[in-house]
Amino acid sequence: AELSKRWVLFIASLFVSGFGVAFAKSAELGVSPISSVANVLNLRFTSISIGSWLIIWNFILIAGQVFILKRKFQKLQFLQIPLAFIFGAFTDLGMLVVSKIEITSYAMRLGMVLVGAVLLALGVVLSVIADVVLNSAEGFVKAISTQWKMKFENVKICFDIGCVLLAAILSMILLNFTISGIREGTLIAAVLIGNIVKILNQILCRPLKCWLKK
Repeated sequence: AELSKRWVLFIASLFVSGFGVAFAKSAELGVSPISSVANVLNLRFTSISIGSWLIIWNFILIAGQVFILKRKFQKLQFLQIPLAFIFGAFTDLGMLVVSKIEITSYAMRLGMVLVGAVLLALGVVLSVIADVVLNSAEGFVKAISTQWKMKFENVKICFDIGCVLLAAILSMILLNFTISGIREGTLIAAVLIGNIVKILNQILCRPLKCWLKK
């Protein structure tokens, strides 16, 4: 029963995170660092949805883990593959729902960035408490920190910066030497999400762990 609850919590984390990406994307002020590469590709190749680009990006990160860890890569973590499809589907569903919101002001755009940041932070907290399988980005960061004995937090910061730099380079190449899809919203997300995670974790950790044990 506890394992079923953990999976329910994890799928909920993907659902919440998908909507978090959708809010940030719809605000058009830039998405979180981890989604920034997929966002730039979606701006250039609009026939492929943001959810589909996120699936492709997740696959690259999973392949990266396998390449780095080789035989140390745990079989269980191959579950990241179907979960990438679920996350992509939830993101596209989020886009369908959120696109119906009529945005009338910059303040409203900022508000949507903040809602997106809270939802993404909540997704992180739920997936950590569920503790069944890593999401592909965390898995990639963990693979690097494990393989080269580096602090997870430091690798995570470098990874986020790397994602934004890669998105900026892709934007310059694909979008006529302009930087699109990376704006103040990306910076807000980078600064806020980690801090919101700490707050939400303090609020939710104990009650959710009690629920899992019931």
